[in-house]
Amino acid sequence: MILESVVAPYFETNCWIFAPTRNSECFIVDPGIANPNLLSSIIDVLRKYNLKPISILVTHGHLDHTFTVLPLAKEYGIPTYIHSTDRKLLADPFKALQAGGMSAQIMEQLGVTDFAEPEDVREVSDSFSFEVAGFDIKVDHAPGHTAGSALFTVNDEYLISGDVLFAGAIGRTDMPTGSASAMRDSLKGKILPMPDELIVLPGHGPQTTIGRERKVNPYLQADFLSSAPRKGE
Repeated sequence: MILESVVAPYFETNCWIFAPTRNSECFIVDPGIANPNLLSSIIDVLRKYNLKPISILVTHGHLDHTFTVLPLAKEYGIPTYIHSTDRKLLADPFKALQAGGMSAQIMEQLGVTDFAEPEDVREVSDSFSFEVAGFDIKVDHAPGHTAGSALFTVNDEYLISGDVLFAGAIGRTDMPTGSASAMRDSLKGKILPMPDELIVLPGHGPQTTIGRERKVNPYLQADFLSSAPRKGE
């Protein structure tokens, strides 16, 4: 199996590329922000292994995970999968960003003001399963970071966690559509029941495992999960 990541220069977002072998079909996850976009860096990896992309998976609608979705979808004529609740953010990402925040400042620097969703968008929902490029994928709706954050489990071996779970941390919940209480529910109801051996591929930072995070991640401990959200969390 081929598993590569292209780290976007803005926010160091992990763009994951999955393929069963060289010279095969593949899917791409969360193509993020670069100037003018991340497409050329992704194409370098595709050419390295002679891969043909057939779909894009999006864990949530924040710009640092979606900025290159449209040019990538146009380049290859491929569909984009995203949870139905976050779909609107493909065309209007500022609905889930703080006014004047870092992403807005970067868009101003890059001169980007207009967004549009790709031609072929396919909505996913909780417990939805599908197959792409020979991989079996299961979706878990895990709101908290955004209202439509989704986890993608690949072949019961890898968890694409987006900004729900990182190595030693979790995603912030203080941005529009975020919810500290929903994040706690997602961690308790979706993350904790997962098997220890599941390899976690987060939206930012290094790979980890559910077992490791269960032991060392402070946000997966009972005292945090049972606590009431603090103001501004």
